[in-house]
Amino acid sequence: MLASGTGTVLGAVLEAGVPVTVVVADRPCRALELASGAGIEALLVDRRVFGGFGPDFDRARYTEVLTDALVARGVDLVAMAGFGTVLGERLHDAFCGRVLNTHPSLLPAFPGWHAVADALAAGVTTTGCTVHLATPEVDAGPILAQEEVPVVEGDTEAVLHERIKQVERRLYPATILRVLDRLESGAPA
Repeated sequence: MLASGTGTVLGAVLEAGVPVTVVVADRPCRALELASGAGIEALLVDRRVFGGFGPDFDRARYTEVLTDALVARGVDLVAMAGFGTVLGERLHDAFCGRVLNTHPSLLPAFPGWHAVADALAAGVTTTGCTVHLATPEVDAGPILAQEEVPVVEGDTEAVLHERIKQVERRLYPATILRVLDRLESGAPA
């Protein structure tokens, strides 16, 4: 699992019984602590070593190192949960059709990092959570599961995002388990 934040989705994935081999983060974060506490390898592949978060970031080299770490550990399926780094082609080549992502909108609406704020700014009455296959194009891969979340008058970004995360913590683990079952049966994700 790839994570960058508090680990709430990771916690839900673990509670659902999803087998997790390794948790990889692009920055120090609570998700690594949660993984270690659960007896799962916690691996920091720190962006700062590859140029940080600005224009000097070496995405290709970062992707290569992260991908090699996953391959070396025999990972079958990559699940991203709030992972803050867009990865390059190398990951998608190595795990073609086996990289999942969760996103806080009903894609194709509101792709990108600010989906919840964008939904509020657009004045929509419904948004939601999407689980999709990740592709090199951000938030553009085939949709595997979606669930609507109403936008309530007076919602702030934080309040709406938490309501979406409540759905995500249920929808994402269930979708990951379904994809793992398909992979074990030899079917595509």
